[in-house]
Amino acid sequence: MAKPITEKFEQMTLEVATDETGTTWAKVCGLVGVTITRTATWDSTETPGDCDNEALPMDVEREFRSLQVSVSADGVWAQQSNDMMLDWFYNGERKTIRLGNQNAAVGDTQYESGPAIMTTLTNQRSKGQKVTASIQLEFDGKPTRLAKAA
Repeated sequence: MAKPITEKFEQMTLEVATDETGTTWAKVCGLVGVTITRTATWDSTETPGDCDNEALPMDVEREFRSLQVSVSADGVWAQQSNDMMLDWFYNGERKTIRLGNQNAAVGDTQYESGPAIMTTLTNQRSKGQKVTASIQLEFDGKPTRLAKAA
């Protein structure tokens, strides 16, 4: 049996576009823990399992409704990222972000990209420790999946 091909810490990336066209990207300095959550919403409808025997249990039929992709990231507060994150939060901006899997196989999804809003920005201090930062981002719509080129 073949061993799994895995991905290293630095190969899973969170980047923010530094220009309007989304051609120049930068990592958010200080944020080292990133969690990506992909959620599918399905509606459920109970339907008769048997029209002739109402004593039988109902069937549950599901219909796809929506997708949501969100990102939480945490790490240390970094001076280089402070104003960018505060502006993003306070101005209610949509910034183009991309989530990268740099070890993706050619033809597989390397990036999920699109406009995102910052819904949470948290800073915390503890005596003897560096100040920390954490953010919550949500894609505004479904991100575009981009395949890894050869």
